Amino acid sequence: MNLAIFDLDNTLIATDSDHQWGEFMVEHGLVDAEIYKTENDRFYQDYERGELDIQAYLEFSLKPLTLFSMTELRQLHKQFTKEKIDPALLEKAAKLLKKHRDKGDFLLIITSTNRFITQPIADSLGVDALLATEAEIINNRYTGKMIGTPCFQAGKISRLQQWLDEEAQLQGYKGNAENYYFYSDSINDLPLLEQSAHPVAVDPDDALRQKAEENNWPIISLRA
Repeated sequence: MNLAIFDLDNTLIATDSDHQWGEFMVEHGLVDAEIYKTENDRFYQDYERGELDIQAYLEFSLKPLTLFSMTELRQLHKQFTKEKIDPALLEKAAKLLKKHRDKGDFLLIITSTNRFITQPIADSLGVDALLATEAEIINNRYTGKMIGTPCFQAGKISRLQQWLDEEAQLQGYKGNAENYYFYSDSINDLPLLEQSAHPVAVDPDDALRQKAEENNWPIISLRA
């Protein structure tokens, strides 16, 4: 059994779910539209340049979760999925997941986007496990704080190693931890790509495309 690891945003889906959640809240009047949209766009541009201050972004992006009950958030997420995620699903991504599933590989999504946003998406894609940035919950309410290591840049390496050490066998993965695939679109994932036995650039940004070409990594498209 090999481990097949996938970034989520702009890799398996043709959008950034974190940024789209912000757009969704703005469009439905759940946050101050002008202020939130400006900041949401600014943080996303920082991310695309590989310059995101992840701590500042998480303080910003997790705060709105504190405004709603879990029941309200579940209903909002269903609407968000219908409006923003379903149109971004990719037929070729589903085929790629099936290819690895049919080979008996263990499918793992590893994403910097928080679990509230990504767990339902991961479930719908039928992967075996999800590593995501974790938001703190106390008394069945989000606190607006992060817990643990953000699943971002080099943090993906430490989170993956922690998962391999503590949870992998419990979740059904018993293969070779060194011989894994990793699919990503973003230069932010360069640390984990460089450690992967089988790095694959998927519809990569310009910076990652250059690195992939320099290293002779496969470059594929799940959109074309």
